Amino acid sequence: MKEKHKKILRMALFILGGAALGYLYYYFFGCDGSCAITSRPYRSMIYVAVIGGLVAAITEKENKECNT
Repeated sequence: MKEKHKKILRMALFILGGAALGYLYYYFFGCDGSCAITSRPYRSMIYVAVIGGLVAAITEKENKECNT
């Protein structure tokens, strides 16, 4: 059960970190309205949070037991 909590916490941290990075990207590099993603802070945050969740899912290690 503890392993499941670690996976959920890791995924949540990647998503929250992605949302924070999305806001920072909007704040420093966002455009005035011509860009579909970076023109609004919530769009940028959602987009990068989804990417953070995908990165967390792809880089997750599987728990394999060796039977030697």
